[in-house]
This record gives sequence, C-alpha cells and structure tokens, in this order.
Amino acid sequence: MTISEENYLKVIYHVSLVAPKGVSTNAIAGMLDTKASSVTDMLKKLADKNLVSYQKYQGVTLTDEGLHKAKMIVRKHRLWEVFLVEKLQFSWDEVHEIAEELEHIQSEPLIDKLDAFLGFPAFDPHGDPIPNAKGIINKVEKELLSEANLNQMYTCVGVKDSSTEFLQYLDKQQIALGSTIKILEKEPFDETLLVEINGKKLTISNKIATNLYIR
Repeated sequence: MTISEENYLKVIYHVSLVAPKGVSTNAIAGMLDTKASSVTDMLKKLADKNLVSYQKYQGVTLTDEGLHKAKMIVRKHRLWEVFLVEKLQFSWDEVHEIAEELEHIQSEPLIDKLDAFLGFPAFDPHGDPIPNAKGIINKVEKELLSEANLNQMYTCVGVKDSSTEFLQYLDKQQIALGSTIKILEKEPFDETLLVEINGKKLTISNKIATNLYIR
C-alpha cells in the first residue's frame, strides 16, 4: 500500500467512528484537504483492492480487511507516540506529526517488538486506546467534562482535541492525564466551569470542557 492509501484508510476509520453508516467523500476531502474528485478516484482504487465498499452518492465503509489495516496504522501511530513521550522525552504536543511519518513503517516484527518493549501499553499519551496486534481495542467508559456532575471527583483520561495549541494550553494550566478534577460551579449563561484540578481552583471555558475526557 502507498502512504496515500494508508492515509485514506485511517481517515475513513476515524470518521466512521461517528458516521458508521457511511463516510461521505466531502468529509474525506475536508479531512485530507483535497478535491472530492480526487477522493472518488482513490476510493475506486481502494475498492478494487477490497479495502472499502464504495457506491457513488452512498458513502464509503471499510471492508473487514480495510478495517484491520486501518487499525494497524492507528496501532503503529499510537505506539510510536508512546515511545516518543516515554523513551525520548518528547512532550505530548510534539509527537503527533512525527508519528504521522513513523506509522508508515511496514515491518510487523519491529512494531511487535516495540509494543513489547513499551510493556504492551493500552493507551497513547493522549488517552486514546491502542489496538493490539489482532486489532482488538479495549474501550474505556468516559465522558466529557462538560457533561459531568457538580461536586463529584473525576480523573482526566483523555483529550478530544489533540492539537498542539490545546495540549500546550493544558500544559500551561498543569492539566494532564491522571489529573483529578472536581466541578465546583457551572455558569448557566455560557457554561463556564469553576473547577478544582489537583487541589487548585481554576476557571475554564465550555470549549475546554468539551475537549477533556474524564472518568
């Protein structure tokens, strides 16, 4: 498979998590910043390889083979992120783009040894689950901070937005995976939250709260 084909499979996989009945060509084009006509051409190629099921105007879904390949790409990406953070001391806002390149390495033995070397991690540095070698994903129950109850203790387990800007904001506020969070007050007008994070009081916007996963 080419790098471009792998990128398409990964995008279809991620979008299908919220659109399981079919991913539109426009959605793919938007994610990859390309023309819808180019997406259509690629989908035909992927369909010829039995990696996707595609009908014009009906959207696209991954075949069983395509789904497995997509999960393996995600697996490599997230394992490399763990390696970069835990072993090379990159910060969690630096690793995504590097892992985007490393995820295209084709050696399965290398990835299996990387997985073992890291101690078979279940989650990446952003709290996203890592598929195992068979493509099985251990899902964890979680909710957004914006949906949480007042005066109940939670733990930060992930981020919805993994952009560099958002992760740097969290670093600045000393919010990380494992941080304890308790909502003290919620402003009815704009849903701004007064929270206690690791014992420190902090006011955060609804935009921040809708991008933090807790458990």
